Amino acid sequence: MLRLLLALLLTLAAPGLAGAQGAMTAVKAKDLVRARLVAESEALVPGRSVTLGLHMAMKPGWHVYWRNPGDSGLPPEMAWRLPEGFTVGPVQWPVPERIPVQTLMNFGYEGAVTLLVPLAVPESARAGETVRLSGTLSYLVCQEICIPGSAELSLDLPVAASAEPDSGQAALFARARAALPEALAEAAPGSVRTTRVGDRLVLHLDRPGLAGVTGAAFFPYAEGALDNAAPQDLAVDAAGLRLTLTPGDAGQPPEALAGVLALTEDGTRKAYALGPEPAPAPTAAATVPAAPETPPAPAEEESLTLWSAAGLALVGGLLLNLMPCVFPVLSIKVLSLVRQAGESATRVRLHGLAYTAGVLASFLGLAGLLIALKAGGAGIGWGFQLQSPVVVALLAYGLFAMGLSLSGAVHLGGGIVGLGDGLTRRAGYQGSFFTGVLATLVATPCTAPFMGAAVGFALTQSPLAALTVFASLGLGLALPFLGLTLVPQALRLLPRPGAWMDVLKGALAFPVYATVAWLVWVLAQQVGPNGLLAGLTGLVLVALAAWAWERARGAGRLGTGFGRVAAVAALAAALGLVAVLDGDRATARTALAQGEEAFTQARLDALRAEGRTVFVDMTAAWCITCQVNERTVLAREGVQAAFRGGQVVYLKGDWTNQNPEITRLLERHGRSGVPLYLVYRGQGEAQVLPQILTEGIVLAAIGQKDVAAAQ
Repeated sequence: MLRLLLALLLTLAAPGLAGAQGAMTAVKAKDLVRARLVAESEALVPGRSVTLGLHMAMKPGWHVYWRNPGDSGLPPEMAWRLPEGFTVGPVQWPVPERIPVQTLMNFGYEGAVTLLVPLAVPESARAGETVRLSGTLSYLVCQEICIPGSAELSLDLPVAASAEPDSGQAALFARARAALPEALAEAAPGSVRTTRVGDRLVLHLDRPGLAGVTGAAFFPYAEGALDNAAPQDLAVDAAGLRLTLTPGDAGQPPEALAGVLALTEDGTRKAYALGPEPAPAPTAAATVPAAPETPPAPAEEESLTLWSAAGLALVGGLLLNLMPCVFPVLSIKVLSLVRQAGESATRVRLHGLAYTAGVLASFLGLAGLLIALKAGGAGIGWGFQLQSPVVVALLAYGLFAMGLSLSGAVHLGGGIVGLGDGLTRRAGYQGSFFTGVLATLVATPCTAPFMGAAVGFALTQSPLAALTVFASLGLGLALPFLGLTLVPQALRLLPRPGAWMDVLKGALAFPVYATVAWLVWVLAQQVGPNGLLAGLTGLVLVALAAWAWERARGAGRLGTGFGRVAAVAALAAALGLVAVLDGDRATARTALAQGEEAFTQARLDALRAEGRTVFVDMTAAWCITCQVNERTVLAREGVQAAFRGGQVVYLKGDWTNQNPEITRLLERHGRSGVPLYLVYRGQGEAQVLPQILTEGIVLAAIGQKDVAAAQ
C-alpha cells in the first residue's frame, strides 16, 4: 500500500518538475539576448543631459517585452548604479509588435530593440575625470517557453567641457528615435476620443486623409485595460478611423484609455501616443528622500535561505490547520479518527501515512504545475487554480456531494474523498489519501502567517528547491493528523464510538454546505448572470444524481440500472454546464467602499510621485484570509478614521480573476499569492505588512497611532 502511494506521489509531482526543469535549463538567456549599454555622445558635459541606449539583440524567433507586456511576460528593467548626483529619467519605449502565443496576445520586440534613457549630468561633474555608468539589466526572453535573464552592463565616459555625437552610434540612435511614437497633437491635428458601444470600446481618430490606412493596432499603457487577444476591428471613412476594442478585466472607463496607436498607411508604419503616460516610479538611480521611520519588518520578511524558507513553510502549514477554509475537512478527519480508535495501531498509522501522502502529492502536483506554467511565462501565483470558475464550480460540486453524504442523502464509498463506512475497511486507506487531496484543495484559498514569504521565495528558486519548500508546507498541514495516528495512545482521549457519531456526522455537513455557499459567492464574482445560473443548475444536477443513485439501491436489476444511468446523465450534464463557465467571464468588479480606489500601477505611481501615503490591499474573493482581515480590521472605524485623518489613499486590487499588474506587484515583493498589504509613505520603498493584520499594525504602519484614540 505504501509503495503504491509513494509511486502515485512521484507520478503527480514528476511532470511539473520535469517540465519546469527542462524549460529552464535547456537554453540559457545569455545565449538568446545580447545586451549592451551605449551613449549618443562621446563625452559627458556638466549640467547637460545625454541619451543612453539599452540595446538588446534577440536570437531569431525569441522576443522581449514592452512596458505593458500584454497577457504574460515582464518588461526589461535596469537597476542603475551611478555616481552621486547622476540621475536617469523614464525609459522611452519604441512601438511594440503584437505577438500571439496560443490564446494569449503579448506586446514586445523581436530581432533587436533599443530603449532610450535620458541621463542628467550634475554641475559638480569635473572635466577630465572618467565616469562609470553601470547597472543590472533584468529581462524575460520568450518563445514557446520563457527564460528569465540578466546582464551586467557598464560604460566608461569622460567628462568634458563640450561633446560631439558618437558617429559610431548615430545610426542606432536614429533608428531608435524613428521607432518612438509621436505626440498626436503635433503629428496629427484633429481630435481623438473613446466611446462605449454596448460591451465594446470604440477609439475614434477624427482626421481626414486616412484612406490609405490598411491596418491599426492599439497598445494600452495599463495592463488589463483591454482584452489583448480580442480582434481590433478597423473602419476608415472620410472623417477618420474607428478602432473597435474589447475591454479587459481592469474595467477602465473609456475616458481613461491611454496608449499607443500604430497605423499602417501606404505601406509605412506610423504610431501616435494617445493620452497621458503613467507617472514613472522612482528609479534606483534617482535621489530619493529618506522614508519616514517605520516599524521593523516582521521576521518572515527577512532574507531567506532554502532551509529557513522550508522552516517557515512548515510553520505556515501547521497554522493552515487553524484557518476556516480547512475546518470542514478537519472535522471529517476528527470523525474518522473516532471510527479508527478500535483498529490496530498499524492500521491507524497507515491511515495517517495515507492522508499525509495525499497532502504531499497534492502540494507537489500543484507546485510542479505552477512552476511549469510560470516557466512558460504565465502571470500566476499560489491559488491560481481558484482564478478559474471551472475549478471553483467543480470544487463546490465535490463538497456539495460530500455534504449530501454526511447528511445521509447518499452513501459514497471509501474511495471517494474518504467518506462513509469504507474508512474503517482496508479500502479506507484510499479514502484517507483522497481526504488529504481534498484538504489541500480547500486550503489553497488561505494564506497562513509565514507562508507567503516562503512560497514567494520558492518560486524564485530552482524547481528542486521550490518543491522542497512546498513539500515542507504540505508536511506542516498533514503533521497534526499524522502525529495523532503515529501515537495511537492519543486516540484513547477521544470518546468511544456510539450512536452520537451519526448525529455529529449530520452536524458536520453544515460547515461543508457553508463552504459550498462561499464558493458559489466566489463564482458570482468571476462569471456573469448566465454563468452563475449554469453553476447553480449544476448543484441541482449533483443533488439529482445523488438522489437517483440512492433510489437505485435495492430497486431490482432494471431499477438499479435505470437509476445509475440517470445519475451518470445528471453528472454529465453538470460537467457540461461547468465547461461553458469560462465563456461568461465577468469584468472584475471589486466592491469598493467609500474612500477606496481600484488599484492600477499607473495610479500607484502617480500617488508616489506626489509624495502621498498609500495603503495597498491585494485581495481576492476566494481568499478567506483577505476577507477576514478586511472585515475585522480594515473596515473598523478606528482604522478608517486614521486613513481619513492621515489623508491615506486606500488602493484595493482584486485578484479574483487573473490581473497581470497585480501579479507583477506580488512578484516584486517576493510573493506569489494574496493577501499582500503594502504601505508607501512619500517616495520611499514599500513596507510589507504581515498577512494577519491587527489594528495596531495598520495604524503604526501609516503613522497614525493616536488618531483612532482621539475619535
